[in-house]
Amino acid sequence: MNTQPFLGSILLLVASTCLAAGSTDAQVVLSGELKQWHNITLTLDGPQAAETDDTPNPFLDYAMQVTFAHESGQLQYVVPGYFAADGDAANTSASSGNKWRAHLAADLTGEWTYRISFRQGHHAAIDSSADSQPLAPFDGLSGKFTVAPTDKRGRDFRAHGRLAYVGERYLQTSGTKEYFLKVGADAPETLLGYVDFDNTIAGRGKSVPLKTWQPHVRDWQPGDPTWQQQKGRGLIGAINYLSGKGCNAFSFLTYNAGGDGDNVWPFVERNEKLHYDCSKLDQWGIVFEHATTKGMYLHFKMQETENDDQRGSDKPVPTALDGGELGPERKLYCRELVARFAHNLALNWNLGEENTQSTVEQQAMLDYLAEIDPYQHLRVLHTYPQQQDNVYRPLLGERSQLTGVSLQNDHIHETHVQTVKWVQESTAAGKPWVVAFDESGSAAHGVCPDLGYRGFDGHDKAGNMAYTEHEVRWQTLWGTLMGGGAGVEYYFGYQFDENDLLCQDWRSRDRSWNYCRIAIDFFRDQQIPYWQMTNHDSLVGNPDHDNTKYCLASIGECYVIYLPQLDHTELDLRNVAGEFDIQWFNPRDGGELIAGSVPTVSAGRLVDIGSPPASTDSHDWVALVRKDR
Repeated sequence: MNTQPFLGSILLLVASTCLAAGSTDAQVVLSGELKQWHNITLTLDGPQAAETDDTPNPFLDYAMQVTFAHESGQLQYVVPGYFAADGDAANTSASSGNKWRAHLAADLTGEWTYRISFRQGHHAAIDSSADSQPLAPFDGLSGKFTVAPTDKRGRDFRAHGRLAYVGERYLQTSGTKEYFLKVGADAPETLLGYVDFDNTIAGRGKSVPLKTWQPHVRDWQPGDPTWQQQKGRGLIGAINYLSGKGCNAFSFLTYNAGGDGDNVWPFVERNEKLHYDCSKLDQWGIVFEHATTKGMYLHFKMQETENDDQRGSDKPVPTALDGGELGPERKLYCRELVARFAHNLALNWNLGEENTQSTVEQQAMLDYLAEIDPYQHLRVLHTYPQQQDNVYRPLLGERSQLTGVSLQNDHIHETHVQTVKWVQESTAAGKPWVVAFDESGSAAHGVCPDLGYRGFDGHDKAGNMAYTEHEVRWQTLWGTLMGGGAGVEYYFGYQFDENDLLCQDWRSRDRSWNYCRIAIDFFRDQQIPYWQMTNHDSLVGNPDHDNTKYCLASIGECYVIYLPQLDHTELDLRNVAGEFDIQWFNPRDGGELIAGSVPTVSAGRLVDIGSPPASTDSHDWVALVRKDR
């Protein structure tokens, strides 16, 4: 059992460098496996400090950066470093020490070099123009090391490489060059409000207890990480469960002070925003790195509407970082998250849930993230449904560093048309966004529990009829994918016991996770080139993009047609030529493609695609129409 996130791995290199005659030696240790895409951790024996120090503040007034460069000269990363207390704070809960760290996830095998920049001065960490001085003997330390090929297989992202925005509608793995469809959990937003994390307390005046993740303790496996002997099993087990269902994403707030949960923040205290909790953040890091090994995409929601600015109040909001502007608090917050967690291979930075910052403030935050994130992870924005036009349109194209959006609506039936809208608008603006639907459906309902889960019969706690899992599959899951969206996360409404604040049992949506896996497996197993396909609902008689039927197509080559209910469907092949095969897929149960009543058609006309063998089955079906080679 690995109880030490960094020192438990093989020690691979120790280097000491003397900068000048008379200076003392400073030790640099590289730990972890020196392999492609793995977390390579550089630890420096630097100046002694404590989390609560003010002069100098170890987070603000020391600026550690490490430049990692590949021997080819083609790749260089400038990685921000951070104060790491005693280097094992996840287990010791230490708040002081002399360890300073930076992380590299190396794209290329071969020889790499590192060079450390270490400066001291007022706000040196967040202001490159600050009056700072190099700090001997740490500044200028350098060394080299060799990176071997990865030895990972399967879902582990270290087998595939970093997910990268490549100027297209879908993220792509940097190693294997596979495109990525996201499916997973948007709830609970309070995922990190967990009893096993140091200094994590329940919200002030809130009825949101800390989580134990007890229902998922059974999903923890021997060899999985923990900290402080047995801590972390519940949340690590929950990630195992979701990954085991075939899902590949989950989201979480990293700062919700003043919000609905009011139990997650990275600071030593709720409103002490210039001093960070090293042990808590190391424990978060153990969870995130485990998720990476399980093939899970990390959706960082960096703030929420209650604490993203102070507008609408005649008093400053004590939880708002610089009142919404890009000041010292917000810059430091961004830097700490990037420094500690950006080496993980699959993630996005979301400016905030239901964000209400001004366009200028959003652009400033996006610019800063683009400046400090060496790996250029996806940058997205989430806002209220009724504000999307006003919020998103000023950020289209090259007007901002935004590379994706996280959509929300109030009505599940709007999911497909909204996905199509933002895919098309961002593409037309010359910079396609990665469009994901992460909160589909009303705040009360979102994604319902499975029918039968704890007696759920389709009605919420108030006795009102909720969406069923089948409507979610049809309108949210397939509605997004067939609109050209990059994936979904499922929000759980407040009218269910397992909801966005209180959920601790992801098994409450067990069958919905099955439907997610079946959907993305279809695109992969059938080698559907979805990254080359766009929405063409009009080809199946649906020009308004309503929920009657959907069509995703590469014109003249491949057509995926989703039918929520079987009815007579014609496909417009009037402007193409050739013979096309028609096969059918069951999106409820999965399985192999099956032949239907019309096996082949000739193009050049409107064609009847027929029906699958179970023609009396009124449930949803997918027709795959491909050119006969």
